Amino acid sequence: MLNLPNILAFSRILLAPLMFWIILNPDYFTQAGYDITWNYYFASLLFVLASVTDFFDGFIAREWNQMTMLGAIIDPLADKMLIIAAFLGLMVIGEASAWAIYIIIIRELFITGIRTVAVSEGLSVKASWAGKVKTVVQMIAIGFLLMHWPFGSELLWFAVALTLYSGFEYLWGFRAAILKGSNA
Repeated sequence: MLNLPNILAFSRILLAPLMFWIILNPDYFTQAGYDITWNYYFASLLFVLASVTDFFDGFIAREWNQMTMLGAIIDPLADKMLIIAAFLGLMVIGEASAWAIYIIIIRELFITGIRTVAVSEGLSVKASWAGKVKTVVQMIAIGFLLMHWPFGSELLWFAVALTLYSGFEYLWGFRAAILKGSNA
């Protein structure tokens, strides 16, 4: 079902590769006569716009009772596509540690796979506060790295720690949901 929350999630999917391209092609701006900082600003602006849709799609879905199975699957995938596009772009241009990005991507793919299985099995494994904080810290780290601000690397490694912690917490919740389902 295509509703406003799902349209917002799909917009994140479309903004992610555009932002990725901008990160990887700073020459486009400099050859057009703009300072390299415009590349940072534009990539950051797209990232912020896409990130804001993440908040609003969930809020609207809950408030307007527009939660769908498509939304339950596409929303976390859109989130991962945005985060992975930003982190990969930053890694390619040398602004982010390859090991940090590897850890984040592996965790995100693994948990997204488990979440998809949970949804298909009718299991409810809600995102925890640690998962929500992890996402916010990842987004802040991406913002700092895109803008070349101080402490971006430190924020990235803090995001890695939260990413691992929330991943273990999610696995524990998934395990509990399976055990609860098998005991029913």
